[in-house]
Amino acid sequence: MNLAEELRRLFGDSMVATDEPTRIVHGGDKWFATHEPDAVVFAETTEQVSSLLRFASQNKIPVTPRGAGYGYVGGCVPVHGGISLSLARMNRIKEISFADAIAIVEPGVITGELQAATGAQKLFYPPDPASLHECSVGGNVATNAGGPRCLKYGVTRHYVIGLEVVLASGEILRTGGRVHKNKTGFDLIGLFVGSEGLLGVVTEITLRLLPLPPARATLSAAFATMPQAAAAVQEIFAAGFLPSSLEIADQFTLEAARRDHGATVVPEGNAHLLIDVDGQPESVRSEAAELERLLAHKNPNALTIATMEEDSEKLWALRREFSNSLRATGLTKLNQDVVVPRSRLVDLVEFATALEARHGFPIATFGHAGDGNIHVNIMAAKYDDADVRARVEQALDELFAQVLSWGGVITGEHGIGLAKKRWWPEATGDVSRELHERLKHALDPDDILNPGKFIY
Repeated sequence: MNLAEELRRLFGDSMVATDEPTRIVHGGDKWFATHEPDAVVFAETTEQVSSLLRFASQNKIPVTPRGAGYGYVGGCVPVHGGISLSLARMNRIKEISFADAIAIVEPGVITGELQAATGAQKLFYPPDPASLHECSVGGNVATNAGGPRCLKYGVTRHYVIGLEVVLASGEILRTGGRVHKNKTGFDLIGLFVGSEGLLGVVTEITLRLLPLPPARATLSAAFATMPQAAAAVQEIFAAGFLPSSLEIADQFTLEAARRDHGATVVPEGNAHLLIDVDGQPESVRSEAAELERLLAHKNPNALTIATMEEDSEKLWALRREFSNSLRATGLTKLNQDVVVPRSRLVDLVEFATALEARHGFPIATFGHAGDGNIHVNIMAAKYDDADVRARVEQALDELFAQVLSWGGVITGEHGIGLAKKRWWPEATGDVSRELHERLKHALDPDDILNPGKFIY
């Protein structure tokens, strides 16, 4: 069978691409691994996705769903070739209802655009991955994405109340709806959110929205050491505060930002906290002032408070560029979004420092201090060298083993994909893995959906 001819016969020339530049673009994400698909299909409707999966199922052709390609674990790499199914053209915001406090969107909608559209109607969609201006809602659903605001507001799963999913057979499943509470049968929504495209293709998402907080304040505090910054985190919680975001960054991350953006943009110090509070204007002013006093007593190198939206966004612009600044060093950035119990925050930073000394790789740590989801980035030179890669793998073996021994997990928001497939057995029990395999086989018996990833 000539795959390209069959796809064009089914869907027309405008939906199918087989040229090498397009296949290269659709061969990977932000992780380093790539593999070109044999063809790319740009679906525009649920019915087209259904037809494609029926065709693929009948002919045992691999299909790798793809959002915006901003994943960090190789989740949309079509390792078995076949078809890369792009959902980028399914990018309509179908409805935003203030009365019902919901949004209905297609998977290709960019997260930041959804936030802007809901904000214009005084509604709030809290999940805010750092790549919110590039990543898609469908990709967020596939990985159960989080972001800084998940400390107070939770992750993507907490906002998905309805899904339309095309199964491997081509059948269309609709589960949930526009109501905020629903206990009808099993939690099928929870099954698909975070499933990384292995169980079905999401074609429509109904999201729960909140009232837009009318006020916000941001505090930026720099410290001489990471233990000082981590101690401040614990004191914030001990004082009864629940910020919407509480971010931390280490010396290597800050130095990379200084080289990339200039020393005047980055506060002086070797550790940095960024804290957001939101709510009603009076309560935000009060909380921000109390937090400012608390932080001032911790002897910070620098302390700044912003109470206007524009000024807050300037402070956050630095945080959102940390990953790009680290890439600008020229080193290969291997981002591990591990999660440890919050009490282990200092232990994790100290362990990363010891790991750096043992293996000789710079390690940058930053991320969501409030919930223990710290991004440990091994920064490797000459990563294409086999010896270097072997040393990186050894360092990761040690990192994940330590995180698991503390009761942590190897991923908090990026997923397993290809990048963490090697550690999947260590991170789960036998019964859990067997259950994953049974669910996969029940919904995708021929393993056509995103094959080659962590389950098999």
